[in-house]
Amino acid sequence: MFLAIDAGNSNVVFALFDREENRWKNQFRLETNFETLGNQLSKKVPLYFLEHGIGPQDIAQIGYSSVVPEINKIITDFCINFLGKKPYLISAKSYPKLPIKTSRPQEMGTDLMCNVMAGFKKFQRPVIIVDFGTALTFTVINENGEVLGVNIVPGIKTAIKSLFSNTSKLPEVALKVPESAIGKNTIHAIQAGIFYGYSSLIKGMLETISQEAKLEFKVIATGGLSAVLTPLEKIFDEVDRNLTLEGLRLITDANT
Repeated sequence: MFLAIDAGNSNVVFALFDREENRWKNQFRLETNFETLGNQLSKKVPLYFLEHGIGPQDIAQIGYSSVVPEINKIITDFCINFLGKKPYLISAKSYPKLPIKTSRPQEMGTDLMCNVMAGFKKFQRPVIIVDFGTALTFTVINENGEVLGVNIVPGIKTAIKSLFSNTSKLPEVALKVPESAIGKNTIHAIQAGIFYGYSSLIKGMLETISQEAKLEFKVIATGGLSAVLTPLEKIFDEVDRNLTLEGLRLITDANT
């Protein structure tokens, strides 16, 4: 099996791809916390493997994408000590062997390049990938697999946390789509502002990008919150929560 490790600002995702069945199977996540990650890895990962009947010998290859350099040594050491294998760390050095291109490889987050790799392979035409993570990102790819650019906005959870942390009377609310765009109470008002506000932001961003680039894009949504904004379902050609993991696997395969 192939083990993908995707380290983001909020979570480190572990996912197993069964090459014989050609599908992603087990998936779990740990909190990205430098102080506690080592302890989480040593306790939770072996337990998860044990509960699902997976042994270190079942892992043939490990691919690792990280936007948090501070934890790279912790992850690498764990893989060597527990799984007996060093993970392949995706970096700008990985990109020359790929059918996709970016003019600023050192600035492009490896998670976004994983998205680009999987999204372009899927459609082979202009694509916009909307990734709902700690940040909400729009990655724009032309018909030749070239990254035209990226737009970055605070993610939905980030916006809610910022609102809660920087105001004395506004509560932290659940991520629930309200029935109306007009808030009837404080919680409803925040939910309406976040969900309908972000829905309009995303629609407007996609429209502006398409007009400026003068291209017809396929639009893929990915990330943990990609399925939350139900008002946007019709504007996405596909919602693929495993897009980053699939790109991580493809980039690792191309380089090893």
